[in-house]
Amino acid sequence: MSVEVGISRLKQNAKGKETMIDGRCCCGAVRFQLKRPPKLMGTCHCSRCRRLGIATFAFVRREDFAFVSGEASVEVYAPEAPYRYTRSFCRRCGTALGELIGDAETFPVNVNCLENPPALSNAFHEFVADKPGWYEIADAAPQFPGHPELADG
Repeated sequence: MSVEVGISRLKQNAKGKETMIDGRCCCGAVRFQLKRPPKLMGTCHCSRCRRLGIATFAFVRREDFAFVSGEASVEVYAPEAPYRYTRSFCRRCGTALGELIGDAETFPVNVNCLENPPALSNAFHEFVADKPGWYEIADAAPQFPGHPELADG
């Protein structure tokens, strides 16, 4: 099963150039930029993501990502099976950043770390079978019991 992904429009500055999307941790020690908006946003309901304080991710391409400062302040937590992604945190304030350090061409970034996020709708919910009973999904995005198969957008 595939999820069709809509592509968000690029924000334009006064000169007609693409606007960078800035991201940072809570204390500002780790700062990064995306040179293009992410094409996909999704929410994970697995117990690991919930415990790590992350749920909704924007998926970005490595070529669009650059650290501005604080790469040395990023701590990495490696995944245990069946989980796929390492998780990055700020050593100073503990902000969960996503998977900033790694080799994947496309990787998840905590959408809450983006200063000026693009207008992008949630494309899916994964690990819905693991979500707590008190949490109610309020959007119409497709829901999957585990990882969905995603079409390249």
